[in-house]
Parts: sequence; structure tokens; C-alpha cells
Amino acid sequence: MAKGRALTVHCSGPEKARLREHADASPNPSEIVAWYAPLENLQDRATRYAELLDAEELQRADRFRFVHDRERFILGHGLLREILGRHLNADPTKLELQRGEFGKPFLRGNPVHFNLSDTKDGLLVALAQQPVGADIETLHRSTDHTSVAEHYFTPNEVAGMAAAKDSKRRFLELWTRKEAVLKACGVGLMDDLHSLEVGRVLNDLTISHPEFVRMAAAEYHVRTFEVGTHHLVSLAAEGEFGVRFFGA
Repeated sequence: MAKGRALTVHCSGPEKARLREHADASPNPSEIVAWYAPLENLQDRATRYAELLDAEELQRADRFRFVHDRERFILGHGLLREILGRHLNADPTKLELQRGEFGKPFLRGNPVHFNLSDTKDGLLVALAQQPVGADIETLHRSTDHTSVAEHYFTPNEVAGMAAAKDSKRRFLELWTRKEAVLKACGVGLMDDLHSLEVGRVLNDLTISHPEFVRMAAAEYHVRTFEVGTHHLVSLAAEGEFGVRFFGA
């Protein structure tokens, strides 16, 4: 059994994101730059973005049973390649994206950190100069949030969600925070999330999940945002950060 260790998670928000006009933007060391798009805004890019993907990405896209899911994959990975190519002044088709131990993509030998997240009707790409995690969820999602919370959330989080004016919205705020932290450390979604608490401004925890203990930093900062009309986004990094949002 893994030995437990301390983890501190600072949380803030939700706050309203201000979408800036599209621009070529690179993050400075103390910020995250994020591009957001409802899927409907990217529909006319599907053919062009498919041409940016490598053979492995196209094979993964073809595995989706439903057209909508396949198109979301193509749009998300095409947008990621477009943004990375612009940031690095490189041909997006030539970027050799590799995947970490638990599937997080990276560019070997390149200092840029990035994360892609999607939900059924929206996409988010985040760039930073430090390990970054990003998660987007739609308020239109239909889910049994009470049952999911009882399985994945801590008792304090479950109680806070039940007491909230809008329990589904509170569930999504907490869920995106958890996902963002796990993606920042590169471990991905774990079956056991009870040791990761994100319901308070300051969360001093003891974690014991073996991979989480091995891969997580000692501290994470998480900021949650309302983006557009019906999306919630959480961003996580080891150090404090500012955020700039752009419409993709």
C-alpha cells in the first residue's frame, strides 16, 4: 500500500471569463492562455482539421461509433495542432505528439505544456510554461450527478453540493476542478477520488493513491470560470497563474 503524503489544493471561482478577440498569444511564465470554442463555431473547419492529423489520430477518430463523437475528436485535435503550430511557428502536420504514461499528450524535447478538453458541445485548449490541466463541461449535460458525486466526491463535497442552490452546477464546478488537477499531474481520471478534495478555498489533504502520490506535485492552484453561455471550465497548475481566454 502506498504511503500517504500531503497535498495542498488552492481553489477559486467560479468567475466570469472575458473572451478576447482572437490573436496569436503565447503564455508568459505566470499565466495560462486558453482557447475556447462551442463546437458549432468550428463545424466548417472539419475537413481542414482532419488534414492536420497524423495516422494514429485518424485511426482513433475512426474508432468512434457516432459521427458527432468522431467530429468532436477531429475538431479538438485539429484545433490543438493549429494552436501549437502557430505558437511554435511550425507546420502543424509535422508536430510529433506523444502520449505520457496515462495518455496525456506532449511534445518531446519542447518546453511548451498544453492540455485539450472537450465536452459534447464545446472545446478548450490551454497552453502554459508549466504543467497544466484543463477541463470543460457543459451545463446541458444530462447526468445523474447525485449518484456520481456519492461515488467520487468526499463527504464534505457531497454535503456542499446538496446545500447549493443549483446542485448540478456545483457538481460540475467540483468535477472540473478534480479533472484539471489530475490532468495537470498527468495521472488522468482515477477510480478513487475521495482523497482529492476541491470544495474549499484551501484544501490540505493526505493522498494515498499510488500513481497520484508518485506523480502529483506538492501543491496545485485551481481557478474555475464560467465561459460563454453554458460552459464551466477549470484550469490547474502547480504555481499561481493569471489567465487569458481567446475565442477559437
